[in-house]
Amino acid sequence: MEAYILDWANLLLRWLHIITGIAWIGSSFYFVWLDNSLMKPQDPELIEKGVSGELWAVHGGGFYNPQKYLVAPKRLPEHLHWFYWESYSTWMSGFALLVALYLFNARTYLIDRSVFDWGPVAAVVAALCFLVVGWLVYDIICRVAGTDERADRKVGIAVALFVAASAWLACHLFAGRAAFLIVGAMIATIMSANVLMVIIPGQRKVVAAMRAGEPVDPIHGKLGKQRSVHNTYFTLPVLFAMLSNHYSMVYSAPHNWVVLIAMMLAGALIRQFFVLRHRGITNPWYPAAGIALLLGVAVAIAPPGLDKAAAPSAPLGAQDIGQVRQVVAQRCLACHNAQLANKGIQLQTPELLKSHAQAIYQQAVVQKTMPLNNATGMTDDERALLARWFQEGAPVH
Repeated sequence: MEAYILDWANLLLRWLHIITGIAWIGSSFYFVWLDNSLMKPQDPELIEKGVSGELWAVHGGGFYNPQKYLVAPKRLPEHLHWFYWESYSTWMSGFALLVALYLFNARTYLIDRSVFDWGPVAAVVAALCFLVVGWLVYDIICRVAGTDERADRKVGIAVALFVAASAWLACHLFAGRAAFLIVGAMIATIMSANVLMVIIPGQRKVVAAMRAGEPVDPIHGKLGKQRSVHNTYFTLPVLFAMLSNHYSMVYSAPHNWVVLIAMMLAGALIRQFFVLRHRGITNPWYPAAGIALLLGVAVAIAPPGLDKAAAPSAPLGAQDIGQVRQVVAQRCLACHNAQLANKGIQLQTPELLKSHAQAIYQQAVVQKTMPLNNATGMTDDERALLARWFQEGAPVH
């Protein structure tokens, strides 16, 4: 019953996380596009009001005319829409999912003793430290670099090196699947903390100063803009890290930390292309470099012999079928039996084995996500045997 409840918690939290993430990423991408698409107003009345940029757009049968002020309008309207709950709800749902799936099952999901042999409590504490320390180091980098003309480049280089070091460390402490996710969660925490600790407090100070009739310090707008721009470049790397747990070919590859860094860099380069495109600048070298990185990773981690045609194999005999059942008994039954049926799957009888043949093939052969972290040591030869068995109709007698 506990496993069944956890499966439902996983499903519903994942669904909620995707919904809130779409809302946050959508609003973030929209405002980056809007900032880069605004045009200097020509109307003297708008200039007098302090409007620094405007845009006319048509959508859904109506016309829209968003305007941006240099600091703030001279008269503050009563109703202001604040964009922050999208960020907070995305982080909270993601953290709840991390707790329910990974931290609550640390021995299974966080720890791979062939990578680092430690206990679940230490692994959980280390995972949480990645989130906290990640934000603290990033925030220090931003504050030390300042907001001068070269700050963005200095911060970009320093943050990239820090993320690369974090990826290396995570992949040497945690199971590959968890390492990728933890690095993604660390960056996502930085993104949400930017909203909570810098962007929204700065906006509140601006609003409070205006309501009090005091001068508005433009530094709050500069800092908020800086962190907002950082968030847009973090988005695609975070999305890759979150999706990667479904593809063992990347997180189980040799030197998987290099794979993680390369894939995240590719995402940032592709995002740079779109940011520039919104300004009317088309630079194909950024997406070309990103695609080249993706292709390079795909070629580098390809299994040997992938380009060779498979030699025809003899039909499975009774001995081969017996070996299939032996492989399942040794590698899979620990988690998929009558007493402990993870994901509702039991494999202890020939009939159950045949009914779940498709899932076995997908998880153990194609994706290689099972056994989890390969805790029971399934070999490549055993996976090949399961592939032959499935392709011949999954016979059990």
